[in-house]
Formats: sequence, structure tokens, C-alpha cells
Amino acid sequence: MKITSVGTAFPKHAYTQRQLTEALLHVWEKKYFNVERLRLLHQNLLVGTRRFCIPLEEIAELKGLESRTSHYITHAVNLGEEAVFNALKRVGLWPDQVDHLFFTSVTGIATPSIDARLVNRLKMKSNIRRTPIFGLGCLGGAAGIARAMDYVKAYPDHIAVLLSVELCSLTIQKNDLTIPNIVGTGLFGDGAAAVVVVGANVQLEGPQAIATHSAFYPDTERIMGWDIVDEGFKIILSPNVPKVVKDHAKTDVHAFLEAAGLSLEQISHYICHPGGPKVLEALQDTLGVSAEKLKLSWQTLKEMGNLSSTSVLLVLKETMERFQPKSGEYGLLMAMGPGFCSEWVLLQW
Repeated sequence: MKITSVGTAFPKHAYTQRQLTEALLHVWEKKYFNVERLRLLHQNLLVGTRRFCIPLEEIAELKGLESRTSHYITHAVNLGEEAVFNALKRVGLWPDQVDHLFFTSVTGIATPSIDARLVNRLKMKSNIRRTPIFGLGCLGGAAGIARAMDYVKAYPDHIAVLLSVELCSLTIQKNDLTIPNIVGTGLFGDGAAAVVVVGANVQLEGPQAIATHSAFYPDTERIMGWDIVDEGFKIILSPNVPKVVKDHAKTDVHAFLEAAGLSLEQISHYICHPGGPKVLEALQDTLGVSAEKLKLSWQTLKEMGNLSSTSVLLVLKETMERFQPKSGEYGLLMAMGPGFCSEWVLLQW
């Protein structure tokens, strides 16, 4: 079971955090009693730039679930096609060689699902297996890799692709002046990533999945997620997310690594979902690692914002290409998301 490549795709509309903040202030300044606090909230998220699938001036004009869904389907298919093709091209594969397409997203809905539309667009084989996954949020990238690993473990001659597409800009609620929505408007962005996962008998190189682990934390449904309302997806984002990380991450990681016969000291590469500054800081404090160990997660947060399930795949791509891990080194891929729950994947190069 190996990860052989990661391909990405991003919308063309790129904005600095300052541009986004000022545009939202223009919408909210007559409604929000403390404009400077809004600026400070956005500033403290440490996001530099984000990409949106539609122009900034059109975001405030979005109305209702129907128009948001129409944009979601159009742009998810376009970005998904590009990301999958880029991932396959990097290792000399073609879409009709893929045996199973996994698709994860939490920022839009479609039936037929986006993966079905991509089978047609990419001219994949008619007996391809598909698994659309909705609702895992930020967890989806890590969980999707784990599910793809489960599949190729059972079918060692097969090739699987995990595609993540998140269009968080389409969920912005201009009439929601709660702190979670204001934080969300300053944190989340748009993009797509695809990961090629192959079975043991496929002659391609890449880090191997040694083990995977899932953890569900009871009675935490309101920590993160959506309320589906007439206007679309209304964010649920509790300030207790860092506390959940501190309460559970260390115990989970140590137990997971111990079962694999390893310790934290043997992990060379941390591939962590960049949920936000407080989440990354909580991970650093809980695991006892430096900011340097999570450098690529911090970098992704600054350059792209939080892309929900896509973000951890961007960190994985940067780890594989920029750090070029040495043979035998271990990497720990991790993410948390709605449920509330966590997913861990142990890799070895």
C-alpha cells in the first residue's frame, strides 16, 4: 500500500486577507457593532492569501442553497478533473487505469455525486468503483487516504484515487454575525487535491502505509459542522476545538504508535491538517514538538487558509516534494473533524 503522488488544482481568484476583510466589512459595517474586533479576528488567524471559486464581489450576492449548489457542481467538477489528471500524470497513469475513485467534500452536495460526473469527464472505465464521502469535513483527507489504503490492501493489484474538493467560499453567510461565521470567513478557502494510492503489487514508488487509526469522541456533535438552513450551510465552530485536541491527541497518538512498535521520537515528518493557529499550537504543546516540525502546516495555512479536507493533502504533497524524506523515515499524517473525531495514518518511506 503506497502513496505515489499528489496533484492539486486551485481557482484563479486569489485575494489577500486584507482584501477579504475589507470586502466583508463593507457588507457588515452597518450591522456589526465592533468593526475593529472583526479586523483583529481575521488578523489573528495568520492567513495571508486565499483562493475563491467565484469573484469576491459575487460572494455577497449568493442567495439560497440552489445558487450555491449550482456553483459548487460546476467548479467542483472542473477543479476535480484538473487535480485527478495532475496526480495521475505525475506517475505516468491514465484515468482509465483507476480501479476505485474515492471522493470527499463537505462544502456542497450533488446527486449524481461529483465523482460520477468525473467518470464521464475523464473517460474512466465503466466498471470503476466509487465511494463518495460527505460530512467528514477537515477529517476527510486523512480518512479518505485511510479508506483508500483499506481498499488496495484487499486488492493489491489495484489503483485507487482519493479526490478532495472543498469550496468553502460558497458557504459564507453574509447575514450571520456570530463569531463562528466571522472566524470562518477569515479562515477557509477553496481548492482541490487528488492522491494516487496503489496496492503492493503495483510497480510504483512512494511511502507505504504502515497503519491507520480512527477515534470517535462521544457527545461532541456541536464542536464542528454545519446547520443546513435555507441560505445554505451555516457553520458550527466551537472555541473548544483546541481543548479537544489537548484532551485527546497525546493519548491517541501514543497508543497508536505504541501499537506499531514506535514512539514520537521516531517520527521525522508531521503531516498535520492546518485547522488554525490555536489548533496547531495545541498540537505542538500536546505532542511536545516544535513549530519547525509543523512548518509545512503553518505555511499552508498562511498561503491558502484552511481548505477543510484538502489541506492535509497539500501538506502531504509539500512533505513528499520539498522534504524528500529518506528511506526508512516515518511520517504521521493526522486530522480532526466533525463527529468530533480524529484520523491517523502512519507512513514509512
